[in-house]
Amino acid sequence: MNMATTKKPEEKKPVAKAAVKKVAKPAAEKKAAVPRKRVSKPEEAAAIPAAIAPSEALPAKAVAVSEAVEAVKPAELGGRFVLAIGRRKSAIAQVKLWLDGKNEIVVNDKQHQVYFPVAELQTVLWAPLKAVGLDGQVRIVVETYGGGLRGQAEATRLGISRALLKLNANYRKTLKKLGFLTRDPREKERKKPGLKRARKGSQWAKR
Repeated sequence: MNMATTKKPEEKKPVAKAAVKKVAKPAAEKKAAVPRKRVSKPEEAAAIPAAIAPSEALPAKAVAVSEAVEAVKPAELGGRFVLAIGRRKSAIAQVKLWLDGKNEIVVNDKQHQVYFPVAELQTVLWAPLKAVGLDGQVRIVVETYGGGLRGQAEATRLGISRALLKLNANYRKTLKKLGFLTRDPREKERKKPGLKRARKGSQWAKR
C-alpha cells in the first residue's frame, strides 16, 4: 500500500528589515537644544564686584583631626566662661568652661575622679578636649542630674563639645568626625503590659 507523501510547508525565512538610517538633526535644531548663557549687561557687570564680599570675610576652613588648632587666648574672652548644655538618655548636663589653665573638671561640686570613679567614664569626659589639644588648659564646672553615671558622662561630653565649638568654630570638623557633636537619641523603651520588659514575654508552655 502506497502511502501518500505529504510535503511539509516550507518555513518562511524571516525577511531582514532594512536598516533604518539615523537622520541627523539639522544644525538649527542642535543649536536650539543647547541653552544659551545669559550675557550680563554692562551695568550689571559693573555692579558684580561691589556685591562680592572680600576674602577676609569668608569663614575659616575647618581642620582635620590630625591638624593642630590654635586655641583662643583667655584675654579674648575677657575672663568669662562659655556655657553649653548636653543631654543623653534622661540625663542633662550644664557645662561652664574657662580657659584659665587650671586643668580640672568639677562635677556637682566634686572632682570628676570622685564623681565618676570608673576610668572609662573619665576618658569620656576628656575625649573632646584631647581631640582639639586643649587638655590641661581649661577649667570645667558641670551641674548634671537625671539618669545614671553613663548617661551623665555622655551628656557632659556633649556639653563640653558644644562649649568648645562656641570657643572656636574651627573645631567643628574635628569634633564632628569623632561624633562628639551628635545628640544620641536612643532611650530606654517603656515596659509593656503583659510583658516582662519592653519586648520580652513569658515563655509559652504547651503542657
